[in-house]
Amino acid sequence: MKDAVTVIVLTYNAGNEFKAFCRMLQKQTAHIREVIVVDSSSTDNTVKIAENADFTVKIIAKSDFGHGKTRQMALEMTKTDIVCFMTQDALLKEDTSIEKLITFLMQDNSLSAVYGRQLPYPHTGVLGSFARIYNYPEQSYVNTFEDRKYKGIKTAFLSDTFAAYRKEVLMEVGGFPLHSNFGEDSYVAAKMLMAGYKTGYCAEAVVYHAHDYSLKQEWERAKEIKCFHKSEPWLLEVFGKPEGEGVKFVISEVKYLIKQGKGFLIPAALLNNIIKLLGYIV
Repeated sequence: MKDAVTVIVLTYNAGNEFKAFCRMLQKQTAHIREVIVVDSSSTDNTVKIAENADFTVKIIAKSDFGHGKTRQMALEMTKTDIVCFMTQDALLKEDTSIEKLITFLMQDNSLSAVYGRQLPYPHTGVLGSFARIYNYPEQSYVNTFEDRKYKGIKTAFLSDTFAAYRKEVLMEVGGFPLHSNFGEDSYVAAKMLMAGYKTGYCAEAVVYHAHDYSLKQEWERAKEIKCFHKSEPWLLEVFGKPEGEGVKFVISEVKYLIKQGKGFLIPAALLNNIIKLLGYIV
């Protein structure tokens, strides 16, 4: 169905904060044909909140959830040409956020997927806020396969926390990887670029979304990235290794902390990055 979008949201014990998420989704100016909530057997009121919002709810066993296979299952339930994926903790900033994302995607027939900007919540810590500022800049852009020559692995970056896809192209490249429980968004973006399509970033389409990771969580996340890269060696072979991007991040973070008058947090920031590095290489 042209000019319409299906929104897919993956949930698990989203809590009362999910009410605000649903209210903002209901206020969107985009032509949303259906909202499909795939819930991993929440034990709180998540399903009730989704049902009260008149969303379609699909309940699966918690043990059956997988970042790749669950998204693929939901994708195959849709009937629209455009599908927007979101996570339960990404709060739409404006009534026009999804419309702006779709408009950006539709401007070029070769654009296969577009993700939106993520801003930190007001209560997010300095380090968590910087991660969002660094990865989600103020300027929109479009990626092509050729960009890997100077952007490296960053070319394949795409976050399905808030992203819109052309369903036909997504299916053409094989859909979301059923075996993957991490990095399914970058996997698909890389496949699309390799197939000759473009991916994009729309800075005008905004959600609030951020995390203040503990050292343990940083370690575990780094291990997940390592496992993902190990299971998909072609990704690094084609787009390059992540080491250079890591150095850029550390330098930018130190400059940011100094500029914000938070230089006293530099040791904590460096410790965070050391933990991430060790988690990735050990």
